[in-house]
Amino acid sequence: MKLVILDRDGVINEDSDAYIKSPEEWQPIAGSLEAIARLNQSGFRVVVATNQSGLGRGLFDMSALNAMHAKMHRALASVGGKVDAVFVCPHTPDEACSCRKPLPGLFEQIAKRYDIDLAHTPMVGDSHRDLAAGVAAGCTVILVRTGKGAATEKRDDLPAGTPVFDNLAAAVDFIATEPRL
Repeated sequence: MKLVILDRDGVINEDSDAYIKSPEEWQPIAGSLEAIARLNQSGFRVVVATNQSGLGRGLFDMSALNAMHAKMHRALASVGGKVDAVFVCPHTPDEACSCRKPLPGLFEQIAKRYDIDLAHTPMVGDSHRDLAAGVAAGCTVILVRTGKGAATEKRDDLPAGTPVFDNLAAAVDFIATEPRL
């Protein structure tokens, strides 16, 4: 099975320092939904691994999060795309869970659910914590400049050899043609 793991905020949809708290605030990044559809058409299954500490902070509830994801699924379906599953860490940084990126817990859950070796699984993120979690899980990490990605690219501690692309569409062009993935 070919699988790609995507972060949500800043990769698929616009990000906000004030958190995405409602379906109205959830807005796709131009071209991201079509990029996911292209992954699907290239034989990849797509899953999302996302920190959503807004849940733990009480900024929104599970009903609002489910409504955001329902909007994402509908928008994807309208362009022929699909996300198979969304793996969520609802915890705040203070809760010391194992699923909050930069720890690899969400990725381990994905590997277990899909019975895959993450060594050949690309992960696309926009933040250092996304990349750190992917590296800890053994994924091939890819950075996009959308969301927090432009600032992340300027850091001096990016994992060695991390490919960097302007957006998810450009990253998908790479993933779909890279024989090692």
